[in-house]
Amino acid sequence: MSRKPNNAAAPEAADDIVRFDAVSMRYGRGPEVLSDLNFALPRGSFHFVTGPSGAGKSSLLKLIYLAAKPSAGAVHLFGEDTQRLHPSQLPKLRQRIGVVFQDLILLDHLSAFDNAALPLRIAGHKPSEYRNDVAELLAWVGLGKRMQAQPPTLAGGEKQRLAIARAVVNRPEILLADEPTGNVDQEMALRIFRLFVELNRLGTTIVIATHDQDLVARANKPVLNLEHGRITALGPQGPRPRADDE
Repeated sequence: MSRKPNNAAAPEAADDIVRFDAVSMRYGRGPEVLSDLNFALPRGSFHFVTGPSGAGKSSLLKLIYLAAKPSAGAVHLFGEDTQRLHPSQLPKLRQRIGVVFQDLILLDHLSAFDNAALPLRIAGHKPSEYRNDVAELLAWVGLGKRMQAQPPTLAGGEKQRLAIARAVVNRPEILLADEPTGNVDQEMALRIFRLFVELNRLGTTIVIATHDQDLVARANKPVLNLEHGRITALGPQGPRPRADDE
């Protein structure tokens, strides 16, 4: 499925959770980092975003997370044209998205438990409402005995799993992960991947940006490949190109 996208509009499928229509992006007056992207991700799907450094993988995730705006085209999220939303509407959409950042962004002065619970605390939930759920989640990612440990005392793989726990604690509809296995060994990478598979089985749409071609090959999941800010391949099995590209 490596057809070249074009700019013609196409009907949106009812189950598309993310849709890019002729999307381009640049930072300030610099060159485009993404050019004419046309694709759709079905709800409940699992996709990798691959490509060399500088291809635009992180920028694509920023557009989905609403941390950046396209310079051209339209990004549709949960059926909404994000360009037409008032800024006051964006926080509620972001609460439906979990993000595992490349640099993790853990708070060193908080325990693993408090780091994982932070999205719930920010949303106004009381500790009594989430204490058991957070403890269960940390046990599920293998940190049940490290809940009171602070990030500086955790190993690299433990930090990765803590970041994942924080990203999924509020049961997001979409999970975005930027190089989530970049600083762990192959065994840990596979363990983290199995966590993502289980989340996907429970209904979360997964989008992983990665350089780890071994993981991509083992996973046998759909791939969106970027080069110089453009889609060079949609496959195997997706993501879904727009109807006019088929």
